[in-house]
Amino acid sequence: MMLSDALAGQAVQLRQGVVLQVSHSPGCSPALVFLHGGLGNRFNWRSQYEFAQAQGWEALAYDLAGHGQSSAYRRYSLGRHQRDLSLLLQRFDIRAPVLCCHSYGVPLGLEWAHRHSVSALIVIGGGTHDLDPWWEVPLIKFLAWGGRYLYYLPSVQKLTNRLSSPYHHSVMERFFAESPLPTQRAPYTALQIFWGYNFFRRHLEPLNSQVPVLVISGDQDPMFMPAMGASLASLFPQGKHLNVANAGHLVMAEQPEIINQAIAEVVQSVVKV
Repeated sequence: MMLSDALAGQAVQLRQGVVLQVSHSPGCSPALVFLHGGLGNRFNWRSQYEFAQAQGWEALAYDLAGHGQSSAYRRYSLGRHQRDLSLLLQRFDIRAPVLCCHSYGVPLGLEWAHRHSVSALIVIGGGTHDLDPWWEVPLIKFLAWGGRYLYYLPSVQKLTNRLSSPYHHSVMERFFAESPLPTQRAPYTALQIFWGYNFFRRHLEPLNSQVPVLVISGDQDPMFMPAMGASLASLFPQGKHLNVANAGHLVMAEQPEIINQAIAEVVQSVVKV
């Protein structure tokens, strides 16, 4: 008998006009809540979500508005994303989660954690400022305008995948199969809210000083380099930095065992407290 895929999820209407595709697995607290990055979806976290299930932890992953199978906003803002996250956690009665954030999911996690209680924050390939490299803005504008239609061509998808990660194994193959570059306009439009973002221009203090923060970087990541990870970790009283060898921007798929072990150590430290 074929087992169902827990990440298939369900459509959840949070409020009028907002329907998100959500995967939730019950289990022990603290719950792990996974926030994907720009142009991504909940499947980006497959290795970590399935690991959480295997450990018996509660887990939640979802497609941000405008991504994957979730509906789009008319206008995007971090405030709207935060409201969605709050409503989701209320619906599943999740309190003080461990937020696992990747790339552009990091600002969302930081903003939400600044206003709400979290058990820990795991930050992968993203930071508090200088998030958009010089080439990103013109590239994303081109893709939003119409260049995205090139991704209907399998050869273009394959080339982009090779540029995105030099590592090719079964986990990465599944990652790219489940997360092709989108051909819809919404994900590209949604990225614009992060251009020029600076957490410390918005807040004087980063987080509750007691919250553990693990910053993870890949040593081959051209967008979030190891020095940026070390610098970010130093900003938090309970901050630690893990630099993963032989990994790029998609480190959670490129080196899933290392990331899963790091997450387990964070959860265990929180449970002991």
